[in-house]
Amino acid sequence: MKSIMNSIAAFLCAGSLLFSFPSTLVAQKCYPIPTLESLIPQKEELDQRMKWFDEVRFGMFIHWGVYSSLSGTWNGIRYQGYGEHIQRMAKIPIAEYREKVAGTFNPQQFSAKEWVKLAKDAGMGYLVITAKHHDGFAMYDSQASDYNIVKATPFGRDPIRELERECRKAGLKFGLYYSQAFDWGEKDAPGNDWDYRNPGGDLLLNGRDWWKKDSLFLKEHARKYVCGKAIPQLEELIRKYRPDLIWFDTPHKLPEEENLRIVAAVRRLAPNVVINGRAVEACADYASTSDRPAEFHVMPRYWEGIPTTNNSFAYNANDTVYKSDAHFVRLLVKAAARGGNILMNVGPKGNGGIDVPDRRILQGIARWWKINGEESIRGTQRTPLTVQSWGESTCKGDTLYLHIFQWPHEGRLLVGGLKNPVKKAWLLSDPSKELSWESKGKDVCLAVPRECPDSIDTVIAVVCDGEPMVDDRRLLNGDMTETLRTFDAQLEGGLRYGSEAERFSYVQNWRELKDAVLWKARLAKETVYDVYVRYAAPERKKSELIEGDAGKELKKETLGGAGEYEIHFANQKMTHVVSQGDFIREHIGQITLPAGDLDIRVKAGDIKGDELFRLRSLILVPVNSK
Repeated sequence: MKSIMNSIAAFLCAGSLLFSFPSTLVAQKCYPIPTLESLIPQKEELDQRMKWFDEVRFGMFIHWGVYSSLSGTWNGIRYQGYGEHIQRMAKIPIAEYREKVAGTFNPQQFSAKEWVKLAKDAGMGYLVITAKHHDGFAMYDSQASDYNIVKATPFGRDPIRELERECRKAGLKFGLYYSQAFDWGEKDAPGNDWDYRNPGGDLLLNGRDWWKKDSLFLKEHARKYVCGKAIPQLEELIRKYRPDLIWFDTPHKLPEEENLRIVAAVRRLAPNVVINGRAVEACADYASTSDRPAEFHVMPRYWEGIPTTNNSFAYNANDTVYKSDAHFVRLLVKAAARGGNILMNVGPKGNGGIDVPDRRILQGIARWWKINGEESIRGTQRTPLTVQSWGESTCKGDTLYLHIFQWPHEGRLLVGGLKNPVKKAWLLSDPSKELSWESKGKDVCLAVPRECPDSIDTVIAVVCDGEPMVDDRRLLNGDMTETLRTFDAQLEGGLRYGSEAERFSYVQNWRELKDAVLWKARLAKETVYDVYVRYAAPERKKSELIEGDAGKELKKETLGGAGEYEIHFANQKMTHVVSQGDFIREHIGQITLPAGDLDIRVKAGDIKGDELFRLRSLILVPVNSK
């Protein structure tokens, strides 16, 4: 009877999908491959679909699966890195993983209500949970595969259903992560080559573009998996849980036509569901940053950063390097200032509980959010102001929200480039007391308390007389340390960004003398600065296997950095020879800069390596502030 019901279920999926039995994918007819153009959303359609996303600004990402119970350790060996990748890192055979990991998973401390409350209290407006990660295990009651939490574990409950219901009650939007390209739990799926040496794995063909090695066989192999498991599971996820968002991952592990087929299947059933940028970027609703971002450059209208509380996404007891609540508050502000969202990841433990450090971070954010977040983050748009010496700003109509990270202890806050008169200004922590102000040419000076109300981020609301009018040059006020990040600069020539992750948050491809980085600045007064430069300049290396986003991948010969760089401050120039290293911070001297407009440009004096270097930032420290 069970096999008959399964056959009927497969037939009902438009008669064109594959049905997947555990560890056996049966190739049958699949949906045709759509064109890319047919999936690119029109602006009106996109804006309507993204309305809620653009409003909430802040969400919770949850990486949780049977891998969480291992806490990053297998057979006494402790693994660093992403806890959700332990099956690959330890090369655990499918049969053993099913029996000893999935077969014993019983998270009795799991409480969907508690998780959702922690998220809502911290100001999060949406939640995204891993429905299936790379290990291929479904964390919901899947009819397309018995390899799921209800049928294959002692737990026997459907946490996705419980979370979906609690999110609806709390007014949070609900999203599902689905690993469409990797599946280490199926014999015939891409990715697992320690058991079956199948295509897409990290050992057999070293990762990227594996389907180009043998297009006919390998593309057929990928199609069999996509139509046999990925699409059927995505369709049932949509029907069962009505997600507001679907979060895909590692698209380079599938041929583009299979990613297109997947996106089309989702659009057929759920035309209003939001789709992230890790399936087919050109037809996505929004762009995703790299994992664990630290910086943001100018992004499309809709985008999202995905930091995590430590360095792993799933729980890994071996990773004890947790960030602070202040780090995430400021990262959230930086994203909102640039019109983006933050989807902050938490990795619950295998027993279903939230670890103490994660709780402390969430509770710290909640304390700040209660006073500041709903007004200064939710519903804001990209700020018209340039980056300020003291921090960042967000905007809502005629109101600017000044997020102050460096408090001016002399009692004066200079808002650079704000030309409008101010109608009203106040601290969000004390709205009963208005702040006085005066115009200073292109700037506004606010009288503020000498003592900092909140060392993490004090927020001041400033209502302008009309829509804010601003100057496009960044004001250097001469009293504070200035960090000129390359992510806030103009790139000239062939320069491009590495990624948003801290280690790679630089500009690279510095190969021509015409390449340069430019900051358009304006000095409030003559100032003597100590000048520091932060950059990376790796030595040349031969081709090697490196740890990629889901395993070992072949990286071509790295570009060595060598030569001499120049920093031009109008008619003054400073030069220095490039040093070798990943996180160089070097002092290159002192300079006196006059008041007024000033272009600051970094360029090459001489390039002796394959590239000059990979610039992160300039740091200007006023000498009289030491």
